[in-house]
Amino acid sequence: MQLEKSKELIRIGVFYDGNYFFHVSNYYNYVHNRHSRISISGLHDFIRNKVASMEYGPMGFPHCQIVDAHYFRSRPGAAEASQKGNLLYYDRVFDDILMSEGITTHYLPLKNNGGAPRFDKSIDVLLALEAFELAFHKRFDVIVLIASDSDYVPLARKLNSLGTRIMLLSWDFDYRDDYGNHRVTRTSQDLLNVVTYPVYMEEIINDPKPDEVPLVESLFVNKDQGSRSEANTNSEVEEQPVGEEYEVSTILSVKSGYGFIKYPPENLFFHYEAVVGCDFYDLEPGDQVKFRIVTNEKGDDVAMDVELTSHAN
Repeated sequence: MQLEKSKELIRIGVFYDGNYFFHVSNYYNYVHNRHSRISISGLHDFIRNKVASMEYGPMGFPHCQIVDAHYFRSRPGAAEASQKGNLLYYDRVFDDILMSEGITTHYLPLKNNGGAPRFDKSIDVLLALEAFELAFHKRFDVIVLIASDSDYVPLARKLNSLGTRIMLLSWDFDYRDDYGNHRVTRTSQDLLNVVTYPVYMEEIINDPKPDEVPLVESLFVNKDQGSRSEANTNSEVEEQPVGEEYEVSTILSVKSGYGFIKYPPENLFFHYEAVVGCDFYDLEPGDQVKFRIVTNEKGDDVAMDVELTSHAN
């Protein structure tokens, strides 16, 4: 009976909380020892395989297909993005990647609070409404949520009432940032409790089973293909401009997720999210860059909008 049932097509709908996804992708690119972004195509292959193993075992994979995928994110408007180097370009590059995978995008404007970006819950509400409406009309067999917030618990309960199985891709990790602050990312336990298939991605990535190794490797962008094709140059650092004039100097060092610029009497710190116009890992000691000096939340001067002007010889 199971063999006969496994011949039926399992229809999968995938819903991305884009703000969360980029946070996770940034972690693997700049903090984790893999130093690579998550590949959308590799993630979709992983999803199809994982749904198959959860539903009917490995033989179910050819009959598990993603039939609908949606990506939700807050992002800066055109006027703000045009002032941040090539942010508009990189946004469009990533849009091309999403389109190539058949993903429908949903964007809301990123609101500001005194010049600093402020994320509200509007995009989460939009995701929940769209997911439930599409699940109701299209009758997905499985919905995959790439999210972590407890705000999605009501959505999960509504999907359960439709008989739709829910797979949740969750990442839990912690690290110390470049200021020594302890940063923690945890998936809501309430959300984990109401989904059908909780998938603990960090455990799979850090300690894959032998049969999972190829899928885990394909989860990450091949560096030879240029990881900056999925770059995100949005900065979440609250800043207060000291001046709009750009300074010019050279890179002293580049470390895991941050670097220093030569600027007497003290060297200037910059974070990977402060780099525009290129990927952080394109920078090398001795490169000439232009940048603005801003004050961070601790009152220290740091470099922002760091842009490469020339490579070292």
